Amino acid sequence: MTTVAIIGAGPLGRWLALAAARAGYRVLLEDVMPANLHHAEEYIRQALGPAALGTTSFSQSGKGLRYPGSQNSDPGHPAIAASEHLHVEFVSTVEDAVREADLAIDCVPDELESKLEILWLMDRMAPPRTVLATPTTQLSIADLAGCTYRAELCVGIAVDPRDFSRLAQRDSKTGLALRITERTTQEAAQLVRAFWERLGFGVTLERD
Repeated sequence: MTTVAIIGAGPLGRWLALAAARAGYRVLLEDVMPANLHHAEEYIRQALGPAALGTTSFSQSGKGLRYPGSQNSDPGHPAIAASEHLHVEFVSTVEDAVREADLAIDCVPDELESKLEILWLMDRMAPPRTVLATPTTQLSIADLAGCTYRAELCVGIAVDPRDFSRLAQRDSKTGLALRITERTTQEAAQLVRAFWERLGFGVTLERD
């Protein structure tokens, strides 16, 4: 099972966590604010509907929640066919989120200082294989990737982190652009592309 780390449990992060879990990914959702993680848990519970509320089981660490698959089709939530089990873990440090991640996506504000800080943390703490993806409409992924030790594994997602509603309320096959550089490996681009396509998006690649 592919493991996806999502950094930031705000509106975009918690929506993305639910969408990814419904698509069959193992998800680790991180936020330093306990209140944000609490809101994320409640969001996921509500999205799965009343039938799932009493069937949640905790992992041994006490940080993870496994939700049996739900056929809830609330249009306000990701329209992804439910897998047999949804796997979401809530963690409070970037290190815990990315240590086993195949793909790490940050949901921090689209500002240079915030992006550099979170990419530095993910780059430093994630295994060498982990692909880093960052939503941004303001910044160059080539410049951001150049500040890491894995520029070839960095991919930009052309969406404003504040505009999660455009994703959550998408029509079928809404287009989404991924930004790559001349250094981005084909494998990294394909991993991120496959992730979004599995969530139901039509994906195009753009050169930064």
